[in-house]
Amino acid sequence: MTTSDVTPQASSSTASALGRPARLESIRPHLPREFVARLVEDVVVGSAAATTPISAPLTGEVIVELPQSGPGDVRLAFQKARAAQPTWAARPVGERAAVLRRFHDLLLDNEPHLLNLIQIETGKARLHAYEELAGSVTTCRHYAAAAAGYLRPRRRLGIIPMLTKVSEVRHPKGVVGLITPWNYPLTLVVMDIVPALVAGNAVVHKPDNATTLTALYTRQLAVQAGLPADTWQIVTGEGPITGPAVVDHADYVAFTGSTRTGRQVAQQAAGRLVGCSLELGGKNAMIVFDDADLDKAVQGAVRGCFSSAGQLCVSFERLYLHYSIHDAFLERFVTETKALRLGGTLDYACDIGSLTSTKQLETVTIHVEDARAKGAKVLAGGRRRPDIGSLFYEPTILSGVTPAMTAYTDETFGPVVSVYGFKNEAEVVEAANRTKYGLNASVWTRDTKRAMETALRLRTGMVNVNEAYAAAFGSVAAEIGGMGDSGLGRRNGAEGIHRYTEVQAVARQTFVPLAPWFGFSAEKYTKQMTFALRLLKRIGVR
Repeated sequence: MTTSDVTPQASSSTASALGRPARLESIRPHLPREFVARLVEDVVVGSAAATTPISAPLTGEVIVELPQSGPGDVRLAFQKARAAQPTWAARPVGERAAVLRRFHDLLLDNEPHLLNLIQIETGKARLHAYEELAGSVTTCRHYAAAAAGYLRPRRRLGIIPMLTKVSEVRHPKGVVGLITPWNYPLTLVVMDIVPALVAGNAVVHKPDNATTLTALYTRQLAVQAGLPADTWQIVTGEGPITGPAVVDHADYVAFTGSTRTGRQVAQQAAGRLVGCSLELGGKNAMIVFDDADLDKAVQGAVRGCFSSAGQLCVSFERLYLHYSIHDAFLERFVTETKALRLGGTLDYACDIGSLTSTKQLETVTIHVEDARAKGAKVLAGGRRRPDIGSLFYEPTILSGVTPAMTAYTDETFGPVVSVYGFKNEAEVVEAANRTKYGLNASVWTRDTKRAMETALRLRTGMVNVNEAYAAAFGSVAAEIGGMGDSGLGRRNGAEGIHRYTEVQAVARQTFVPLAPWFGFSAEKYTKQMTFALRLLKRIGVR
């Protein structure tokens, strides 16, 4: 099937005039049932499989009755992937990279359809859906250009230089198990699957039920770009049921999700002696020093706290302001936050979309109400907006949040940020590091030296200077990931593809063996070796 078979329509909706809430009346003009039915045909599932209804956050309409894969379906998916993987791996890396280049172009060519689908499944604003597309094509471009360099054999210095010839060779793991979340259904899929595929692996992918259609459409474009269909299998199901089955069969596991589930994945993978990479939760901090450009910093805070309605692993839930600029910054930040356009249209008329699920709405409400009841002040937001849709919640700023409140330490994963003051660098670094998480941080200052010194003291896998999250997250040649409870391993860059490979050292000994030779006694051999080892150190051989 190609994208010309059935495609969703581009949206022509606009925000309501006269200040009335902007909302989508129905998803159906933008997501035809025939299109959905053809996508679902690509799920690995038995003919008698049970289904579960998946609803659109913006309208509450049922998008699809999604068939649910069982353990037998997962086993079948791995069988198909294993059968396809050797042929795919045998193709030159240049041919595999060419598929990525065509995939890159197809993603951009189908922008309206992808953005509609992402918005319909997640409820996020269109600009934030576009960020997913931009990040995805950047990943394709990078690995299409760089994969050959990352994967080429490397010559290494042998134990006896010139006599011992050593090469490191990389082989694909085999079949990678990929488990992706609902909040970034395009970017987090492409960031993990593209390097796995170009390294010569096949993939069995379990997306979250809520955003399976985006995964299926993305796979469809990859197949149209030339990817053999069986090298990317998609299975569905609830995480506690299908997820462990994926881990049971995978040669490597890449997981993005909660810290609690990540621990379970790591434990299960360790029991099978297979590797895994985990990107997990965060309680990220943004730090604004006294010399920061306040206009830019305020806009950065708006982006960093409320993009995708705060349902972003690298978004900020803690905002630290130097006391000298605290009041001026906060006044502007509150004003800008209250001015954000909350709505659910499939265009660029709205700044903030909805939450994705009832569970997330309940978590946000509980955290805000707990803080309010215990004395925190709500400076902006702090309420649901059922007049727009059942899952909308206003961007919220809290002050006076204390350790007694849930929002102080727990990840909210919604449009809620707590504001704190600080006096000096040592104080704010200690406060920012006072968390079990360590994913992202942001530092705002005109002083480059101060920015770098602060960044190096923060225990996070990413630090953005004078930007919220996009500078580090989008620079795909640089490896990113979490410290502490925010995960294991790295995506992007060299590690982003090397994690999907096994390294083999091939050493060829020439002229003399590494043992007594030519009638040397063991004693004479060891004396000669001791002399050689001392000489190698003296002349600086590494």
